[in-house]
Amino acid sequence: MAQRTARQVAPAQGKLGVLCVGLGAVATTFIAGVENVRRGAARPIGSVTQMGTVRLGKRTDKRAPLIKDFIPLAALEDLVFGAWDPMPDDAYAAAVHAGVLDRHEHIEPIAAFLKGIKPMPAVFDQNYVKRLEGKNVKPGTSKRELAEALRKDIRDFKARNKCDRLVMVWCASTEIFISPGPAHWTLEAFEKAIDANDPTVAPSMLYAYAAIMEKVPFANGAPNLTCDFPAMEQLAKSKGVPIGGKDFKTGQTMVKTVLSPMFKARMLGVAGWYSTNILGNRDGEVLDDPESFKTKEESKLGVLEYILQPQLYPELYGKMYHKVRINYYPPRGDNKEGWDNIDIFGWLGYPMQIKVDFLCRDSILAAPLVLDLALFFDLSQRAGLTGIQEWLSFYFKSPQVAPGLYPEHDLFIQQTKLKNTLRYLMGESQITHLGIEYYLED
Repeated sequence: MAQRTARQVAPAQGKLGVLCVGLGAVATTFIAGVENVRRGAARPIGSVTQMGTVRLGKRTDKRAPLIKDFIPLAALEDLVFGAWDPMPDDAYAAAVHAGVLDRHEHIEPIAAFLKGIKPMPAVFDQNYVKRLEGKNVKPGTSKRELAEALRKDIRDFKARNKCDRLVMVWCASTEIFISPGPAHWTLEAFEKAIDANDPTVAPSMLYAYAAIMEKVPFANGAPNLTCDFPAMEQLAKSKGVPIGGKDFKTGQTMVKTVLSPMFKARMLGVAGWYSTNILGNRDGEVLDDPESFKTKEESKLGVLEYILQPQLYPELYGKMYHKVRINYYPPRGDNKEGWDNIDIFGWLGYPMQIKVDFLCRDSILAAPLVLDLALFFDLSQRAGLTGIQEWLSFYFKSPQVAPGLYPEHDLFIQQTKLKNTLRYLMGESQITHLGIEYYLED
């Protein structure tokens, strides 16, 4: 039986401004992709909001509308794009430089549109991203001053483009590893840390802080600490703003969150899992720095521990060796190769191996995630879902969760959580997949 009432969701009226932190390969692939779709020149393949369906009721009901027809999402025609980047290139020059999209087919036909998107000067500090140099950077060194400058950028963009609502997505590089400390425990401590130019307040945190203060939902697509700490969670709840992250789940980790649940479901043991990545774009260059790699490594390593639960199955996973490598190789560009060697064992302990070579396109996998997150975070805001959006863990390598909870990493548990949340919002019954009613006699 369906729920009696749906949750009240404000309509998606007017323009939705999508502010990307970073105008590199991921952001330009996302923006150019949306514009090509809007012009009928391409299909939004990989976007769950645009191509996915949601089953409603029993299987025999045969009700499975498109998600975009089921819930009140912003229309692609209503999206307006803006960005910050430490490089001065407009979206056209940045897309050409990134080399992800075919220039003749997907860039030149929309060149005028892309040239109209010029990045705002970024809050950038090379101490946090060692391998990049910023030329399009906001002046000043006061973190409070920089945070206020970002807030002004947000207000000015909204007014200039006549947007009804905004959402912000971090599409920029991975910062150095920062552990949460005293400055992150309370909002009062964090505010004081900003005023004191505390080095544990990274640029990404200033973006998240500015967004939340302006009541703009914030999604973190990198493994940076950014908004995954108590002070920022407290601020988001008090301001009624959705937040979430972290780190887009695209290539190798997506594969891990599919294969590892299979091993556990069938009670097959895992002796070791060796993963290496070859990547030649800006992200690969940044991750060539050990301090930035440490941040990414933490994001990637936690997946298997949470899915396989070695504390519950010590004989199967208690001695598993897990290693992750990322290698910067410029000739590869955005065409990343993720290679996995998995040593498993089965009946009577007999060993077996699985090898995966995923020749993927990093930004092609990430771009539809940016679109879905922008639309879903906007939906969350209009539905009054504030603070951490765990139901969107489906999109992240290292999902944020409420204090005291462990994150769900299994892709299919995450998908069930996402679709059940959509059903909940629209007053439809949850689907458990029990199906016993088809087999019980009256």
